[in-house]
Amino acid sequence: MLRDRKIQDTTAAAALLMLLLAGAQAQSLYSGPKALPPQGKPQAIQNVGIDQHLDQQLPLDLQFRDEAGNPVKLGQYFGSKPIILTLVYYTCPMLCSEVQSGLTSALQILKFDAGKEYDVISVSINPEETPQDAMTKKRQFLSRYRREGASAGWHFLTGQKPEIDALAKATGYRYNYDPQTKQYSHATAVMVVTPAGKIAQYFYGIEYAPKDLRLALVQASQNKIGNLTDALLLYCFHYDPTTARYSATVLNIVRLAGLLTVFLMGAFVVINVRREHKA
Repeated sequence: MLRDRKIQDTTAAAALLMLLLAGAQAQSLYSGPKALPPQGKPQAIQNVGIDQHLDQQLPLDLQFRDEAGNPVKLGQYFGSKPIILTLVYYTCPMLCSEVQSGLTSALQILKFDAGKEYDVISVSINPEETPQDAMTKKRQFLSRYRREGASAGWHFLTGQKPEIDALAKATGYRYNYDPQTKQYSHATAVMVVTPAGKIAQYFYGIEYAPKDLRLALVQASQNKIGNLTDALLLYCFHYDPTTARYSATVLNIVRLAGLLTVFLMGAFVVINVRREHKA
């Protein structure tokens, strides 16, 4: 009987060991690609990404050309309004158009108008692209945006590699050129910049929440645009760099609720006192 128990224990242990080995193998198969070291990435996407350089001053003396071919300084677009900045390239077969399309869709929902409350600057990371390429893209997206005055508020720039690299470095935008495909590997994001040229927020991906963009523009403008509702929302919601979104601040919401309760109670007392005096 003791022998049978030992056999059962040995069998159970062996079965448990087999299960553990199978689980480990399954986990290895499932998470293998994620566990690859950086040197295991394809060459085209090594060192590609975006590092947040919040409050970084952009080099506003950089020289570019606008979509009409005129030489311009980056700084001439700053000074009075917040800026939405995108680094793309106009002949990109996929992601860049999605970034611009996602941004256009979000801006269509905003009540703010490009060229009035804010400007948009798109800068090509491809030094081979021309103002004609920029003009083609500008016409394409302005035809979708359809807001009066937007032509003067959405700028499509091209430039030389040193200037492009200087702007990319300042914004933390890391990209690679793949000579085999003759395309650029890059991440996707838009940045909101203050009128003084300092980076305020990053929003990743190809779709952007209109609420977050609105709050970012209001905050970057130091409440020079927007209304009382925006000011209250900014009190209750703060930009979280780890998620690149605005998230609720519970303590501030509780404080605001407390102030509102006190205000309502005071108003109730005042109204009742006036009624008694009238009576």
